[in-house]
Amino acid sequence: MLRAVLCGCGAMAKGWLKAIAETPEIRAAVDVVGLVDVNPMAAKALAEEFGLVDAVVGRDLGTVLAETAADVVFDVVIPSARHDVVATALAHGCHVLSEKPMASSIEAGRSMIAQAAAAGKVHAIVQNRRFISGIRRIRRLVESGGLGELTAIHCDFFIGAHFGGFREEMDNVLLLDMAIHTFDAARFVADKVPVAVYCHESNPRGSWYAHGAAANAIFEFSDDVTFTYRGSWCAEGANTSWESRWRIIGTKGTLLWDGAEDFQAHRVSGTEGFLRPVDAIPVPEPANEAETHGHASVIADFLAAIRTGRTPETVSNDNINSLAMVFAAIESARTRQRVTL
Repeated sequence: MLRAVLCGCGAMAKGWLKAIAETPEIRAAVDVVGLVDVNPMAAKALAEEFGLVDAVVGRDLGTVLAETAADVVFDVVIPSARHDVVATALAHGCHVLSEKPMASSIEAGRSMIAQAAAAGKVHAIVQNRRFISGIRRIRRLVESGGLGELTAIHCDFFIGAHFGGFREEMDNVLLLDMAIHTFDAARFVADKVPVAVYCHESNPRGSWYAHGAAANAIFEFSDDVTFTYRGSWCAEGANTSWESRWRIIGTKGTLLWDGAEDFQAHRVSGTEGFLRPVDAIPVPEPANEAETHGHASVIADFLAAIRTGRTPETVSNDNINSLAMVFAAIESARTRQRVTL
């Protein structure tokens, strides 16, 4: 079994420990031997809640890693602390699975990639929103050619989310803390390279966030594919799914997905008429059901990569492309200019 230390014992950490506890494959592969937090009482409370009676608890990651001889660090700290946590973990010979976003800047992300390569360790990111059934099904339909050649992806995200805490004080809160989920999923579905973006960011009247609770972005992907994102975290009255509402357009048809269970896919079936006739087409099931369990699937993929030597799907040197989309959008909003990636 791999020996793991979880660093960062806030609310997000519970999702990680729940995924481990409830997934036999993961539970058999990893033993959580340490918990680290700047508030040791939070770490102790988490250990008690999940029955980790033998786990070492502390506030200094290096000390706990040395005491536990850990193999793996689960990094669940706030973005501004991530670089130091990853650097410490790699220096102690640990593989690292980090929460998103992978870094608080592109430069920090590149630094972590270089450190992981130098250490010969796996560093991957929890992009759990691509590990859900809906996204996997869309990717399969696009790959099958059922919609023809992909031309555009349009996503709407509107939720009035009252978190309290650090998010309500963040700059660029929607783009940096939430939109990256949809950006990463769109990049995965399209299987294209992001090329450029134009973004307008705002903090609407009535917003309870300090900055950037709403954004509209137009991305150019390779092969002339367009991806648009409209979103707000202070839109009351008609919430979308947390996974956004999607419209995927190809040269032969369109797929609509509500972000939950409703899929509607239609393909042109005739060549006559002002509006061509269309037929409904099926949306295939995921190729691998094990890849549809969010956090648990990401953790399992990470552990399997360590065990087999293969590259995990969300390895940091690929996931930095999703992070680059975020920072390019932020730069575009700041300068009111089109920004290339």
